[in-house]
Amino acid sequence: MPQRAPHRVVVLALDGVYPFELGIPSRILGAADDRYEVLTCTVDGRPVATNADFTIGVEHGPEVLETADTVVVASVSPERLTEELPSAVAAALARIRPDTRIVSICTAAFVLAAAGLLDGRRATTHWNCADRFRRMYPQVDLDPDVLFVDDGRMLTSAGAAAGVDICLHLVRKDHGSELANKVARRCVVPPFRDGGQAQYIEQPVPETGPASTAATRAWALEHLDEPLALADLAAHARMSLRTFARRFQDEVGVSPGRWLIQQRVVHARQLLEASDLSVDQIAGRVGFATGASLRQHLHAAIGVSPQAYRRTFQTAR
Repeated sequence: MPQRAPHRVVVLALDGVYPFELGIPSRILGAADDRYEVLTCTVDGRPVATNADFTIGVEHGPEVLETADTVVVASVSPERLTEELPSAVAAALARIRPDTRIVSICTAAFVLAAAGLLDGRRATTHWNCADRFRRMYPQVDLDPDVLFVDDGRMLTSAGAAAGVDICLHLVRKDHGSELANKVARRCVVPPFRDGGQAQYIEQPVPETGPASTAATRAWALEHLDEPLALADLAAHARMSLRTFARRFQDEVGVSPGRWLIQQRVVHARQLLEASDLSVDQIAGRVGFATGASLRQHLHAAIGVSPQAYRRTFQTAR
């Protein structure tokens, strides 16, 4: 049986590109056991200036966009963004085939929106650019509070490290969690941060002393199958309900209740991918009262049923 050709990913580097984000697809997808071929291009094949003090030369011009299975547009400095696309950028994007998957990292969502590719779709970008994005592109359903949005053919992500998250998401979506976890280990990055996780929290580096909720979060992850209430968490942390809830929100960015649901959904997804347990059995193991409750929360989180999710990742495996 002939070996399938690797999935071709073409990364488009625009003027003012952020070097870190430009390198993410090659680093993450390039670690996926030769499942992807990653090429980098510019709109004219010439070097582009970065937002740092150097330029980047590439091997390819815009013609490779016509051959891409997935196109990733890397983020650019906000001051380089305009409401109307430069003609060369518009011409390059017009080369992309209608069935090609398109991904933006951070501010590159502005580029896709300017091209009309996000009209009527849900999308995200860096939280600090959200107000400007809404003013420029009111026709896009912007959610600035999440790490990334998968809207089928169009995927958008938030700033910097969220580019890692969305590339790992591509590996999970295409080939299952086993390979995505292997890639994460190779790149020494967290294997999974849900796209709906908050972009911005008041205390990005939580305290690890006795005043932190970190130990209670670790304890809760080991007891997800139990009916944990806010009072149980606060008692474990030896805090009042009010203090615990406030500190948890400051450290994690969401309420304890929402965090518990997120973690239960994450664990359920892992079991759906890696086990043959029934939906009811998985619901019991992750702390949902019934299979119906699991179905409800999974659909709210990612828009599919447990059966559909399992079929997708069993096929990927």
